[in-house]
Amino acid sequence: MNTQKFIMNLNNLNLYQPTDNDLIANGIYKTKLSGLLFITSQKHIDERGYFSEVTRLPELNALLDTPFKPAQINHAKNKKNVIKGFHAENWNKLVTVPNGVAFSVLLDVRKDSPTFGQYQMFLIGDDPDFPDALYGALYIPAGVANSVLVMTETLNYFYFFDKLYKERDPKKDVAISLFDPELNVPWPVAPSNLIISERDKNALTLREFFKK
Repeated sequence: MNTQKFIMNLNNLNLYQPTDNDLIANGIYKTKLSGLLFITSQKHIDERGYFSEVTRLPELNALLDTPFKPAQINHAKNKKNVIKGFHAENWNKLVTVPNGVAFSVLLDVRKDSPTFGQYQMFLIGDDPDFPDALYGALYIPAGVANSVLVMTETLNYFYFFDKLYKERDPKKDVAISLFDPELNVPWPVAPSNLIISERDKNALTLREFFKK
């Protein structure tokens, strides 16, 4: 599938776009999922390239009940059509895509949340072929499951979280099927073209996971 077809498919989706009504602090926007925030970033461009402030933690932490204190920083680089998710762990995350573009769907799997079982779709990153992609970061609270579909030839994905991976409790990990028929996420790439792990191929539906 070429880039033009990608863009045509994406234009038919209800992708998140921040509005003035969503603005809750300087450059920080709420979404329809409780606690999930989009943080916009402005590029300062000159002949050398550009500079941007991805997130100012004091401003983000002023909105949170518990301050976000990164304990581990990860970098993933993936190729086009790789898909990961839906994954949730018992930690809070801050993610950003400095180059490449991801189609990212966030799913609320917190049973006590008013938005449990709902999802929101984002196009996030930086690539000239996707001028409508959001440039910035997502603050993802614990219990909101993340997914990433790589839309460009390569994708660099940075994620910060507030606990060490090696110290996590694996029993609290959540993996939900990307193709749960009740969720019916409109992925812009045909499943037969996706590069997906065995774990994600065999993940349970949301209903199955919470019945086990």
